[in-house]
Amino acid sequence: MTDFKHLTFPFAAVAGQEPLKLALILCAINPKIGGVLISGPRGSAKSTLARGLSDVLPTIDDESPIAFATLPLGTSEDRLLGAIDLERVLNEKKVDFHPGILAKAHGGVLYVDEVNLLADNLVDQLLDVAASGVNRVERDGISHEHEAKFLLVGTMNPEEGELRPQLKDRFGLMAELSNQYSLEERVQIVRLREEFDHNPRAFRDAFKFKQKTLRQNIKSARQRLNQVKCSDALRMDIASRCHDANVDGVRADIVWVRAAQAHAAWRSVSSVTVEDIHAVAELVLAHRRHAHSNNKPSQSGSSESALPSSSRPPSSRRPPDSHRAPPSVEKGDNASGKPQAASDQDWGGLPPELQKASAAIALDPMLKRTGHDRSLLTQRFSNSGIMSNKTSRKSGLESGGYRPNQASFSSSIDWTRTLTLSPHQWPPKLIRAKDKTGRTVLNIIMLDTSASVLGEAVFSKTKGVILALARQTYLAREQLAIFGFGEGQVETILPKVRSPKDIDILLDEITAGGGTPLLAALEKLENEIRSLRKQSPRLEINAYIMTDGRSQMSISEVPNIDSKIIWLDTELASIKRGKGAQFAHALGAEYYTLEQLLAC
Repeated sequence: MTDFKHLTFPFAAVAGQEPLKLALILCAINPKIGGVLISGPRGSAKSTLARGLSDVLPTIDDESPIAFATLPLGTSEDRLLGAIDLERVLNEKKVDFHPGILAKAHGGVLYVDEVNLLADNLVDQLLDVAASGVNRVERDGISHEHEAKFLLVGTMNPEEGELRPQLKDRFGLMAELSNQYSLEERVQIVRLREEFDHNPRAFRDAFKFKQKTLRQNIKSARQRLNQVKCSDALRMDIASRCHDANVDGVRADIVWVRAAQAHAAWRSVSSVTVEDIHAVAELVLAHRRHAHSNNKPSQSGSSESALPSSSRPPSSRRPPDSHRAPPSVEKGDNASGKPQAASDQDWGGLPPELQKASAAIALDPMLKRTGHDRSLLTQRFSNSGIMSNKTSRKSGLESGGYRPNQASFSSSIDWTRTLTLSPHQWPPKLIRAKDKTGRTVLNIIMLDTSASVLGEAVFSKTKGVILALARQTYLAREQLAIFGFGEGQVETILPKVRSPKDIDILLDEITAGGGTPLLAALEKLENEIRSLRKQSPRLEINAYIMTDGRSQMSISEVPNIDSKIIWLDTELASIKRGKGAQFAHALGAEYYTLEQLLAC
């Protein structure tokens, strides 16, 4: 077998990125910490350090190679969990288990590049095994289980999409990297890379002593780990810090203690100190800290929402002056005394303000869905007979959405059924495919949270539309994601989750203010859908853009978004600019107005 080990860049040779190095070393000392999630942009040495970790993990004889298994994004459940051994079935007529990636990772490292793009079904399987340390397979006539204990290392680029909260919390530590380096660091990185590319073997030999020393130090820290103690006072300090960070559950407390003990062992001391707690604090809290961290109840005694505040952007919290009434949609008078429409610059200068959601718009009587490929609002409007102003330039297969006429079978072969039907013939005459998993629908809402939607209670009414839509997706067991765009930025209000039943609490806390970054919102939507397509090609995506269209963006800047798009024009001003219909047409979206909804 070809030895590819010489192609791995040495762990000790990587310049910079000390927080990530520390996180990986701590997990190498104590694998019970739970692995490392590495978040950062392209070119920040995420994959290089992750792949180099196996070279510095100690073994019993310091010679045996450590298992390093990579989980590809496009892998199947059979490849991940293990499946029937076809060779033995064909040669010996016996059904036996062929181990998968999880078996190969046992005792070593399971590396997942772009873990945020991993298909949901693989995430579910990975969560189960990571929690139990045992892989149980009950499928295709196989009943098998084996140990699967590994150090989970995942990398992700946050620009390509969020990671499911369940999987994110499973990682013990998280290192957030930056690709910003000093001039000296950039020169050093380039020089080291040139030397490695010129002669990889010689380069690795040059760092052999540092690698061996690092491996031995990790081994020594492992041996003294059981002797490291953490006082009750420091445990209370950790608990207090976790409470202030508003983390969910107590996993953060457990991981923090373990990481602090590993750090103390790494420093060759027998007791955890405040220094150890501080050293690992950001690694523990980076992916668990919620937006309301360190917030204390106001003097008025109002309490924070029970919903996880990580689901809300900073702009979604009520500002100190949010008790003021929203401005009128028309702002100021001209010299003649006639009302003058507010400019985009005027709206952009207004501070964030709050409008609670109105009562849910009465969508239920008109949601008689005749086909599961049709979006909720599309079906709702078609049944009400007010789709005369539809401007879509895409339909059917061109829309990139769910195809109801597609075959209900996947490209994976069901070998158990195939071999049962043709037990003595190879190749079999009749190939049986596995049934596809149930259809998954994701509804993405892009909500205008700029100041221009505050007039005429537009923001409140739009929240009412979202409330009705969310309740319908909840009943249909569909997924929902909400992004807000205002104050010059695009924020995640609700990550991709099953539509929450108590979403009204979340909607009430969203504020609006500032300008309308419509182009940034559309680009965010485009990137989000592209990432989701990589992750789950069969995912049905319905994108809802809810805005009054008051933006400096030009029609020529509209991106091409591969999804079914529904544009809800929320402009209710007496003097309308009418840009919403133009944007909708450029996007190939189905166009509706808030006025139509309110009239039903």
